[in-house]
Amino acid sequence: MTQQQPIKVGIMGFGQTGRQIFELASRSDDVEVVAIADIGKPEILHYLLRSEVGRPERHRLEGNFLVNDRCRARLMEIDRPAEMPWDIFGVDIVIDSTGKYRDRDSMTDHLENGAPRVLLRTLPIDHIDRIIIPGINETSASAGDRMVSAGSATTSALALLLHSLADSFSIECGSMTTIHAFTSDQALQDYAGSDFRRSRSAAKNIIPNSHEASLWLGNILPEFDGKILTSALNVPVQEGCLLDVNLVMTDSAVDAAAVNDAMRAAAASKPGIIGAVEDPIVSSDVIGNPLSLLFDTQGTIKAGNNTIKTLSWYENLGHAARLLDVVRLYSKLDRQQEAA
Repeated sequence: MTQQQPIKVGIMGFGQTGRQIFELASRSDDVEVVAIADIGKPEILHYLLRSEVGRPERHRLEGNFLVNDRCRARLMEIDRPAEMPWDIFGVDIVIDSTGKYRDRDSMTDHLENGAPRVLLRTLPIDHIDRIIIPGINETSASAGDRMVSAGSATTSALALLLHSLADSFSIECGSMTTIHAFTSDQALQDYAGSDFRRSRSAAKNIIPNSHEASLWLGNILPEFDGKILTSALNVPVQEGCLLDVNLVMTDSAVDAAAVNDAMRAAAASKPGIIGAVEDPIVSSDVIGNPLSLLFDTQGTIKAGNNTIKTLSWYENLGHAARLLDVVRLYSKLDRQQEAA
C-alpha cells in the first residue's frame, strides 16, 4: 500500500501559536511544515522556539531553514500575505496565525499567491466560507471551502461548553467573561494605543475588554444566536485562561450536580478535546494542556432558581492542536474528492 504523503503546511506568523503549531507538527507523522513567514530574523525565531519546547536540541537552524527530524521549513522575512510566494513551496494549506489578517482581501492574497486554502487561527472580520470548531461542526466542512477559521481559543471553549450542556438542558440565555492571560498586542508599560484601556500596562492591570465570540456564535451554534453576551478581562498572567459562564436555565430543577454530570459525560465522549477536573486547580496547572476545554467541577454553583455559574480552563496549546485537527479534516475531504 502506498504511504500517504504528509500534508504540506505553510505558517504566516511565528508567534506563540505559530511556534506551537510547528512543535506539534514536528511530532506528527502526517503534517509537514514547509515554509514560515514572519517579520522576525531567522536567528531570533529559532531562539524563541528553542526557549519554549521541552527538547530544544530537536530544532536546528541551517541558514534560512528551520530543521528537525520531521521537516525542513524555509524561513521568510515577510510580514504581508501579498508578499509571500506560497506556490514555490507547494503548500496544501496556509495557517495564518498572525491575528492581523482576518479580512477577505488578505485571505484572498494568500490564495492568489498559491495557497489552495487558508485557515485563520482567530475569528474573521468578514463572512468567509466556514468556521469549524472541532467537536461541534466538523461535518459542515466542504472540500470547496477556501477561506476557513478555527475560531479562537476562547470561542472554542465557550462553544464546546454550550454545545455540551445543550444536549441535556434548555438554556434561555447567558453571559461569558474570559479571564484571559495578557496577549502580545498589549503594552507592558502604559503606552498610547487605539483603545484607552488597552493602552495601560498589561503587567500591572486587570483590563476590561470586549470579545467577538458573541458576534459569531450563531454561525457555530444557531440556537444560541443573540443569546450569549461575551466579554474579557485581560489579567497580568502570561499563560492559562479561565472561562466564567453564567447560564439561565429554562428548567429550575437543574442543579450544579446535574451540570457537572453532563460535562463529565461530554469529556468522556470527546476525549482529547474536553476534560473535566475534580481537583482545586489554578491557572498555572493548565499550562501545556492540549484540551480545548477543561471543565472545573468545583466551580459550578447554582444561584437563585434558574442560574448556573460554571468555571472552565483552557490555554493556547489546545487551540494550536485544534488548528491541526482542522488541517487534517480538510486534507481528508480533499482526498475523498480526488478519489470520487
